[in-house]
Amino acid sequence: MDIQAAVVNEEGASFEIEEVNLDEPRPDEVLVRVVGCGICHTDLIVRDQMYPTPLPAVLGHEGAGVVEKVGEDVTRVEPGDHVVMSFDYDGTCKSCRDGHPAFCERAYDYCFGGVRPEDGTSPISLDGEEISGRFFGQSSFATYAIASERNAVPVGDDVPLELLGPLGCGIQTGAGGVINSLNAQAGSTIAIFGAGSVGLAAVMAAELKGCTDIISVDLKPNRLEKALEVGATKTVNPEKVDDVVEEVRELTGGVDYALETTGVPTVAEQATEVLTQLGTLGIIGAPALGTEASYDVNNLILNGRSITGIVQGDSDPQQFIPDLIELYRQGKFPFDELVTYYDFKDIEQAIEDAESGETIKPILRMGDT
Repeated sequence: MDIQAAVVNEEGASFEIEEVNLDEPRPDEVLVRVVGCGICHTDLIVRDQMYPTPLPAVLGHEGAGVVEKVGEDVTRVEPGDHVVMSFDYDGTCKSCRDGHPAFCERAYDYCFGGVRPEDGTSPISLDGEEISGRFFGQSSFATYAIASERNAVPVGDDVPLELLGPLGCGIQTGAGGVINSLNAQAGSTIAIFGAGSVGLAAVMAAELKGCTDIISVDLKPNRLEKALEVGATKTVNPEKVDDVVEEVRELTGGVDYALETTGVPTVAEQATEVLTQLGTLGIIGAPALGTEASYDVNNLILNGRSITGIVQGDSDPQQFIPDLIELYRQGKFPFDELVTYYDFKDIEQAIEDAESGETIKPILRMGDT
């Protein structure tokens, strides 16, 4: 079928809305009519080839929509179901079998390879030539997407479908980083570096977990204001203080947990220094491949500090996304406060607003539900 998709043709280029051809779903695949799709930092670093998904490509990995067709082997969803599309994984490796699909041993192939890992084909073609598709198992910067049964998460029809896409990556990652990866304890203290959608989802999760001191660190005043609205107890703007580490330690005496969401190595280095004894730092922000940060080894050893990498909040989307939606229903996880909607044709404006910091989480509207 012919569909509309935002194609990035070369490194650093604009997203161009073009007509492409999408395959019919294979036996284990699902065709989804995309209603809304969030824009994530990962889409932009792939556009800029910091992660080398082959170009041209249709990106987008925070899609939500309505199932139109299913392959003959699909049993989890059926036509008419509302779904959120999350990351894909093989489902068979040790990490997947142990309940940690975000750390699938073939995660790069399934999310960044641009093709079906099983046979190296893409479901998307442009002018008769295959281009990269199945980004994160979906490529949802498009009016329709092909997903797998694994990464299409059924959701209820009592919440706005166009809102839900970011649960598939950014919101899930921030919330899961606190709830699953760090398992922050009630009465603990946490500093969250970066107040984009990932960082602010982490702030909301920290409040849910009962953290008593929740420090949000960011350069943008509008984002720090939002952090206070959704659960932060204090904020720190690095441009307004002499030393970020000293400021956070003065506010808290050192935190039990820190979360780094910016992808800036120097910020990650600062985040280790705000930890108290036996504190844990979670690293979420993704810089270019090969980026290194430096740590004082003895500060880690003598203080019993830990550093852990976090992907997708160590979440099982089939379980965690419905949990977050239920918290939203109950008014305990108001992630809708982070969202600004844009028409699909305005994708470049949405990206510009996100990169400037004016918009926290842009969502592209593809059409009516």
